[in-house]
Amino acid sequence: MKINHMIPIIKNTFLQKGFVLVVAAFTLQSCFVAKEYSKPIITETESLYRTENLPSDSISMAAISWKTLFTDTYLQQYVDEGLQNNMDIRIAVQQIVAANAYAKQGKLGYLPSVNIGANVIHQELSKNSQFGSFLTNTSTDQFDITANLTWEADLWGKIRSNSRATQALYLQSVAGHQVVKTQLISSIATTYYTILALDAQLEITKKSIETRKTGVETIKALKVAGFTNQVAVDQNIAQYNNARSLEVDLEVALFKAENTLCILLGKTPQQLHRNNLETQIINTQIKLGIPSKLLSNRPDLVAAEYGLINAFELTNVAKSNFYPAFRLTASGGFQSLELDKLFSANSLFTNIISGLTQPIFNQRRLKTQKEVAIAQQQQALLKFKKTLLIAGTEVSNALFVFNAENRKFKFLNNEVEALRKAEKNSEELLKNGYANYLDLLTARQSALSTEIKVIDSQLQQLLTVVNLYKALGGGLK
Repeated sequence: MKINHMIPIIKNTFLQKGFVLVVAAFTLQSCFVAKEYSKPIITETESLYRTENLPSDSISMAAISWKTLFTDTYLQQYVDEGLQNNMDIRIAVQQIVAANAYAKQGKLGYLPSVNIGANVIHQELSKNSQFGSFLTNTSTDQFDITANLTWEADLWGKIRSNSRATQALYLQSVAGHQVVKTQLISSIATTYYTILALDAQLEITKKSIETRKTGVETIKALKVAGFTNQVAVDQNIAQYNNARSLEVDLEVALFKAENTLCILLGKTPQQLHRNNLETQIINTQIKLGIPSKLLSNRPDLVAAEYGLINAFELTNVAKSNFYPAFRLTASGGFQSLELDKLFSANSLFTNIISGLTQPIFNQRRLKTQKEVAIAQQQQALLKFKKTLLIAGTEVSNALFVFNAENRKFKFLNNEVEALRKAEKNSEELLKNGYANYLDLLTARQSALSTEIKVIDSQLQQLLTVVNLYKALGGGLK
């Protein structure tokens, strides 16, 4: 028995018309209304760094690995540990996984949607109805297994633009992961160096406490000898306790800094091993590279541009919705009133529908979508430019502070040296009755404060290098 006797005959004229529509659909695919994305022209890069010595070399210190920049073995260990275990890094990885799933879906937008299902329909007709009055059996059962296919031709580039939009979102999430990575490396280095600076300040404070303790004993002996009075003793005791109070503050700050570093490393609070501040040397030459290199080096700028690409492609999608859509719908399978005859050749059926649909009136929905998409594209462009300006400001600030701290450090060292001499001389003069105890207290207090400032200046020099490295987009290698 031949199958074409059992399938409803489709007229040749219908096949011809359907074939013409399909050919026309594929032919029109080259007539895209979707525009191609082009990188925006950014004039702000010309004076981005606010410096008279504009770099002409394209090589930037961002190109070196963080393992080369940071020579401290403990710091290297902590950065590596943080990149493996930090919670923000792990969250960003999951965001990449989610965005990748959408990107894969977007790439398959050209393919048809196919589904299959099985149904059982039981129907009871009223005996007083138009059809029920003529039938002896008003109860019927129908069984079917039906496959449905739906396909839309990408006449105007809507599917292509949507695919590119999802791909841009995926790449934006990858760049976002890199943003988190650079921020994490910077945060770990900053916190580690801060801990070393607090260690050094605490050590100096403890030495000062011992000196002031000895000073209290000395001033008491001078009082007994009649060279000074109780006021001098009380003020020396006050200065001693002031140093002890500073010691407590430094211990609290150190405790919190260690806990902060533990959070960055993704582990519970604990004491951490480290070297000392004096061993921290950064030999990397400060190179900015030309300002335009920021566009490719800084992951936040890369992410911002992918956000712009996504908004651009979604604008293409919104515009293409105004044009007619060609859709092909087909269904087929087995249908029978009797279950045992369901898979019989006589139970086969097919339906094919093709056509063009032109939107005419839809309560302004399409126009609203287009206007919103254009506005969001402009927002994305402004965010991109703002991110660029922030990046340039961060580089400019870090470079200026780095040079300033180098100059400041020399002055502070000279100040400490002079104050230590003044302290020593004041103490000798006081013992011999030629100086006032207030001179010694002032010199001692000023010397401690300045030594702490020197350590802070050393810290700031290290941090400005870290900030400059991050601002230029370093940390990706």
